[in-house]
Amino acid sequence: MTEPAEQDRHLNDLERELTLLSRHFIASRGPRIGQSLDRSAYVLLTRLETGEPLTLKELAHTFQADVSTINRQMSTMLGHGLVERIDAATKGGARTFRPTPLGLERLEADRAISRAGAARLIEAAGWDEERTRQFLTLMIEFNHGIEQLEGLARDRPQRAEGPSATG
Repeated sequence: MTEPAEQDRHLNDLERELTLLSRHFIASRGPRIGQSLDRSAYVLLTRLETGEPLTLKELAHTFQADVSTINRQMSTMLGHGLVERIDAATKGGARTFRPTPLGLERLEADRAISRAGAARLIEAAGWDEERTRQFLTLMIEFNHGIEQLEGLARDRPQRAEGPSATG
C-alpha cells in the first residue's frame, strides 16, 4: 500500500507532467503560421466531425462550458462558413450543428500541422513505434476514464487495428 505522502508526491508529479505535456504539445505546433483555426474552432470541429450533429446544449455539456460561450463560438464559426446550422425536428426541435466541407478541410490542414508537432515530440523523446503505441494506449485509457467520471460521452473514430479500436 502506498503511503499518503508518497501518493501526494505522485499526484504532484502527475499534475506537473500533465501541465508540461500540454505546454509542450501546444508549443510543438510552433507559431500559428499556416493554421487557420483558432483553438475553440479546432476543438469544436474535432468533436463535431465524429458523429451526428449536436445542439449547443450538447456541445456545452461535452466541453463543460456555458451555452452562451458555445453559442458565441459557433456564431463565429457560422460566419466563417466552418459549420452549418440544421433546423431539425429531432432533439426536441433544437437546432443542431455540423461541420461544412470547408470546416473539415481547414480542420484537416491544421491537424496535419498538429500531427507534425506530435511527431517532433515523439522523435525528441527517442521513442520507437512500440513505445509510442504504449503511450497512446495509456492516454486513451486515461481520457476514457475521465470521460466516464465526468459523464461525457465522446464519439471517437474507430480504427480496424491499433489502440484507437479500444477507445
